[in-house]
Amino acid sequence: MPQAPSLQHTDVDLAAPGSEEDAARADLWGVLALLFIAPPSSLVLSQLADKLATESAADSALQLAWSHLQRAAAAVTPGQVREEFESLFGGTGRPAVYVYGSFYLAGALHEKPLARLRADLQDIGLARRIDLGESEDHFAMLAETMRFLIAGDDPAVCTLTRQRDLFQRHIQPWGAQMCDAIEGDRSAQFYRALAAVTREFLHVEQMAFDLLD
Repeated sequence: MPQAPSLQHTDVDLAAPGSEEDAARADLWGVLALLFIAPPSSLVLSQLADKLATESAADSALQLAWSHLQRAAAAVTPGQVREEFESLFGGTGRPAVYVYGSFYLAGALHEKPLARLRADLQDIGLARRIDLGESEDHFAMLAETMRFLIAGDDPAVCTLTRQRDLFQRHIQPWGAQMCDAIEGDRSAQFYRALAAVTREFLHVEQMAFDLLD
């Protein structure tokens, strides 16, 4: 799939993950970044749907949610999903659903949670690409940052501890609320399926990070 827009690291490029498990985690974070930053193209939708023929039977909540997302991708047109994206996240004024951490943590955009996130990103050498037009607490930007911390090749930066800290400080406290908001909107179809995948993946990540404590 095409890469989602990302934060830039000042001196480290992405490299192949060190294990199959990490590769799968990085790939899924990358998919979430791609689908939350913009409506998927026909190519992305077809790539999601084509996996239906090769995926094994779902035997976990995350796999089941992923299967539902694939079916949603097969059933929707690019125009339909674009309209849904705009209905949920776009428009003028207040969107139907916010995808920014500051809104859920502080009740408004560009508040202290964003300042804390920027400070944490600065500590690990990450800077926002100015051309993106989105703040760092956008869910897609955080997902892309998680992908980098899993798949990057700098052992001083890309560690499980860094992943856990970013996740628990800046994603886990509000990610499920965003999923609730998406699932509660009548216009959500494809993105309702994506919200279910997101919720289950956040749960899996949290359980894994809990083992580090």
